[in-house]
This record gives sequence, structure tokens and C-alpha cells, in this order.
Amino acid sequence: MNQSTHYAKLQSEILDEMKVFVPREDNRAISFTNKEAAYYYTQSHLNDHVEHAFFEGLNISKNRIFSGYTLFADHRKLDNQEAEVCVYPYKMVRVHGSMTEELWMLDYKNVLAIGLSGAQETIGIELKGEALRSLSLHESIAFFRSIEGDWVIAVGAASHQPVECKDRIVYADAAAGGFYIAVAKTAAEAGQWIRDSRRDITSLKNERVKRMESFLQENVPITSSSDSLPLALNWLNLTMDQLVTRQQGDGIYAGLPWFNEYWGRDQFIALPGAVLVTGQFETAKQILLSFAKFQNTDETSKFFGRVPNILAMENVDYHTTDGTPRFIIQLQDYVKYSGDTAIITELYPAVQASIEGSIKHWVDEKGYLMHDDNETWMDARDANHKSYSPRDTRANDIQALWYHQLRAGVYFAEYMNDTNSVMKWSHIADKLKRNFDEDYRDQAHTYLADRLNAKDEPEFSLRPNQLFALDMIDDEFFKWKATRTAWEELVYPWGVASLDRKHPFFHPYHLTSQYHKDEAYHNGAVWLWLNGIAMQRMIEAGQEETAYTLFKNMNEQALNRGVVGGLSENMDAYPQEGQSWAKLTGAYLQAWSNAEQLRVWYQYFIGIRPDLINRSLVLAPRIPAEIEDLQARVKVGNGTIDVTYQAAETEQTYLYSFKGMELTVTIDMAPFEVLQVEVESDSELRITRTEQVVIATLSDKTGSIIKEMIAAQVSLRVEQQMKADQIFRNVKFAEPLGLENHPVMNR
Repeated sequence: MNQSTHYAKLQSEILDEMKVFVPREDNRAISFTNKEAAYYYTQSHLNDHVEHAFFEGLNISKNRIFSGYTLFADHRKLDNQEAEVCVYPYKMVRVHGSMTEELWMLDYKNVLAIGLSGAQETIGIELKGEALRSLSLHESIAFFRSIEGDWVIAVGAASHQPVECKDRIVYADAAAGGFYIAVAKTAAEAGQWIRDSRRDITSLKNERVKRMESFLQENVPITSSSDSLPLALNWLNLTMDQLVTRQQGDGIYAGLPWFNEYWGRDQFIALPGAVLVTGQFETAKQILLSFAKFQNTDETSKFFGRVPNILAMENVDYHTTDGTPRFIIQLQDYVKYSGDTAIITELYPAVQASIEGSIKHWVDEKGYLMHDDNETWMDARDANHKSYSPRDTRANDIQALWYHQLRAGVYFAEYMNDTNSVMKWSHIADKLKRNFDEDYRDQAHTYLADRLNAKDEPEFSLRPNQLFALDMIDDEFFKWKATRTAWEELVYPWGVASLDRKHPFFHPYHLTSQYHKDEAYHNGAVWLWLNGIAMQRMIEAGQEETAYTLFKNMNEQALNRGVVGGLSENMDAYPQEGQSWAKLTGAYLQAWSNAEQLRVWYQYFIGIRPDLINRSLVLAPRIPAEIEDLQARVKVGNGTIDVTYQAAETEQTYLYSFKGMELTVTIDMAPFEVLQVEVESDSELRITRTEQVVIATLSDKTGSIIKEMIAAQVSLRVEQQMKADQIFRNVKFAEPLGLENHPVMNR
């Protein structure tokens, strides 16, 4: 079966095949968005989460509308705890004996469709929420006032039938088949949405299903016989896409339930995995343009050139250092993926302001980017605004981001023929890197200092931030040792902790009665987004098998723990007593957690990394041995690359089909010689790898061979990999220590 036939087959089946059954004892979070400003949250059987239960029901623009609902059928209340629950990407289904409940959210409308079939006489629905107020019953539609935000809620029967309202319960004849719930600023608008839904529900549901099907089919199709890999990636792609919304222009929710708004830092960390590797280039462009509009342009302000950290409906805030470098870096990544050079001209003034503003107000004589104590991603503070995890004035990850911002600026300045900026920014970047190598290393530590204080003294708390800063070091031997140290001290099977377990301020639990949760937030709590850079560093060192263990754990978590199909913000560092797996904490669905899992999959396991401004593409697959076959697609510019992989006992075969692109492909399969070949649209590149040789064959659309190349092992690369393997031999995950070793647990 060829790829096009296979993908066409998937289109009609893929979403229903993704169905997840939720056992009663798991009681998992379930969440949908309308791709705009609304999301619906519930738990499968009982809404009892210690932090998230408050947000049960419909939420719009950070307003709680109503706190879920209770269904009635034939004069009895349906008990969700007794239901059988299945979750699909587009709906939730509860089976209550002979009756079936379906919950749908519709795209770009504040409308819920609640189906209820199997009743014989009457059905009813009660919206929950103590502050909810009944308004009126008009034209067979019941109206209520929302809990927050002064919204009007309309509830009507799914078919055009009369309803009655008794004690806030809306009743209809069983033949109605369910209810529609619509929310708007006026009763007239909410009522009209009920009437529109009655008329158009089939097409509205179909639009939602087809959007998801098309996304999986066209943008990120994947098949493999390897365990549950395609199922997990399909779910992660769709729950990630839930958070790509149009609440305030195009943007990416930072996370749910608290962060249904656009954060600069979170958005640009998430952007590669959310919209670049998934080929949503127009959305990426609009996100970048939207944030550029809010750049600080006041040259007298110390925040001149910064983009917001928070871009909310009521608040624009510039108090972060890392959001702006990430904005420029992601602008560069967008151009590399899309080939859109027009945006360079449009946003080059923003690039200049971002760099020159930092140089004017924040850069010291060594080239370091200074910052306030809580202006990194580790920004939690106590009631007196004192940082729980101080980063002083020069955190290591900030210096790496600043370095990459400067290099991205040079990339754009070269395109714009701005030779003065090329020279100036290159000089600062080179100086920064030289000084970093000297100031953040010493003979006593196998890892980087976390920061420099105001006295230029290095502080060697072992934190995951150093994984970002390893780009500043050319010594591969040191980088491998630092990566191993970080892995064994910070990386648990469930994710990367924010502080070394041997540090006296390490907090093994995020949520506990023994201290405030923000005290642990960046001092021990696991952050799943950090898994991305941890896996990347392992793969770069040739340790993809180790990285894949963590990758698989995250896939399993998305399918079987927490919110259905997605990854949470945090976890405890240690499992609770008697448990084998740590508890999920923080936001139940976090954009950068999902996004980093997806970014590493496409850029480092599949290994496709484009740079269309230079008409080039790196193919560096590092597919683990467990995966025996794979079909996938990556969008690049206006074209696609279809990938087919097959592993046999003595060789691996990679087939790349190029559509709509002409570029130079670099084939990097360590420890073999690096090859380069020019590919054209409709050409195919077949790569066969054995233990001794790599053979690359380029064919045109007729199947005629254009070029064949053979790469042998390079002794220097062989030696380098042997050294890396020696350093990582028997590497293992971090393991919990006894609680008596942690002072914070013995106060």
C-alpha cells in the first residue's frame, strides 16, 4: 500500500481509533477547547482534584461560566461515578446503563452539545455553580447569568421542543435527544446560537472532526508497528493543537486551567513543537507578528526592545529577560522552516530594537546579559517578593539565550546587508562565549555554574538550566560529562527536576502540607518541558536509546495518566509513599510540555532540521532500535518530506520523498562521513545503513538514478563516539533518596 492510499484510509478512521477508555479508578482529567477563548474541563467520574476541581465546567477568557452539569433521565439523576467513560479527541462519551451521554465542544463558538439517548420519558440538565442565577424562560430556551464575567447562558433542547425549568433544572421530552448550551454577552446572541446549533449541528460537528482528521492526515501523519507510538503522538499533536487558539489574535495558551492566556516565554518555548514541526507556518507567522506589535518601543525605558512576558486580555507585562531572546530565536526558526524571507524585512526593526535595547540597558563589559533576580523562567517569589530560587544577575541559560539571540540577529543582518550590525553583534557574541567558558567552569565540578553573582562569583547549584547553556562550550568531553551528571542527578523516569536532590533546599514534593507549593516550584518539582532539552543532549551524544526511555515514559503518561492525551506542567520529584510513579501536579495540560515532546521527536529522533533561507536541510535520524518501521511526514516551506523507515537485522533503510522543494541535503549519520546532495521536487533519496557503510541513492520522479554516494566510517567520529559511549556507560535515571536526607522535610 503506498503512502497516499494509506493516509486516505486513515482519514476516515483515525479519530475513532484513538478512543481511550478511562477506568473508574483512574478518574482522569478531560479537556476540550473551542480553539478560541473557551475551554471545558471535567473529570471522567468524579470532580475531586485538589486544585483543578474549582475550574470544572465551561471557562471563557479566564471567567468561570458554570461548574459542569448534572443529567437526569426518566426522573432519576445519572451518577457519573457509575458510568463507563471513553474519550475521543473531539468528544467524551459516558454510558449510564441503557443511556448514553455525549459531550461535544464546537469550534470557534461558545457552544456545547450534550447528547443524551436511551431515555424513555424525560431528560433534564442542571448547570452547577452556587453563584449561577436563573434569568428567564423565553421561546423554549432557559437563560442564566454566569458565575463570573457577566455572560448570559442559554440552555435549549437539541431539537426544537419546549423545555421547562424547575429549581434550575431544564427538562425536555426524551425525544429531544439532549441539550445545547450557548454562552454570549447578550441573551439574544446566546439564544440565536441555540437556534443555529439546532439547524447546523451536523455540519458544525463535522467541521470539528474534519479539522482534526485533516491535521493528522496532512500535517503530521505517522504509522508504525511499534507499540503505541502513533497513538501517543496523534494524541499529543491534537491536545497540543487544542492550545493553539485565537483568543487575542493567534497564540498558544500557556496551559490549563490557570494559564488560558498568552505568555511570551511559554509561547516561544512551545512554538517549535506546536506549530513549526507540525507545519502550521501561517499560524506561527501571525503569533510572531502579534507579539511584535506589543514590543516596547519606548527608547527611554529600560525595557526598550522587550516583548511581553504576559499578553493577557487586561495586562501587558515586560518583566522577564528570556522571552525576548526566545522571540528572536523563534523568528529565525520560523524562517528556517517556512522560507518566508519577507517577514525578515518586516520585523528586522524589532530584531534591532531587541538587541540594541539589551546592549544599552542590560549588557555588562563581558558581554553578559544582566537581569533582575526573578526574571528567568524560575520566577516564583514569596509574599514579600523574595525569590524562592534566586538566579542573581547572570543565569547560565539567559547567557545561552542571549548568545543565540545575537547569532540570530547576525543571521538576519546578513540577509539585510547590515554589515555594521553583523560586525557589532558578532563581536559581542564571540566575547560572551569566551568569557562564559572561563567564568562558568572550574576544576572541581563536572557541570556548569548555574549563575554568576554581582561579585562575578560562580554559584554551582546543579539545576537543569545548564543543559541549555552547553551550546556555549566547545569541549565535547566536558559536555558529555555534564550531561551525564545532569541525567543521573536531575532526570527521573517521569521527568527533569528543577534542583539536584542533594541540595539542602531540594523539595521532593510539589504539593504537600509541609511547605508552600511555590517553594518547591523551582526547587525540586519536575518540569516536563525540560525533558526536551535533556533528551536532545542525550541524542546529540549518540545516546538515543537512553533518551527514548524517557520519551516512551511520556507517551505512556499521555495515554494512561492525567489529562487524556496530554502532558501536565509538573510532577513531584519523588513518588508518594507506597507509589511507584510520581504524582502529576501544576497545570493539567501545559503547552510547552507537549510541544517539547513533539519537537524532539521530529528534530532529533526523526532528525529533520531545515534552513530554507540557506536552501539547506539536515537529515540526522537517530531512530532507536525498538522502532522497526515508521512512516511520517514533515512539512517544510511549501512542500513536504515523506519519510519511510525500515529496520532489518543487518541494515536500516530510510526513504525520503521530497515534494515542492529544491535544496541541499546534508546527511549526518555518525560515525559515518557526512554527505551532501542537491535534491529537487519529486525526487527520492534512499539511504541504506549497515555497520560498515552508508549508501545514499538519489532518484528522479521517473525512478532514474541521479546520483549515488557511499560513506565509510570516519576514524575520528568513531573514536569520538567510543569516548562518549564510555562516559555514558551504565547511565541511569536519578533515584529518590530517603526523606531524612532533605532538610525541608525535617523542619
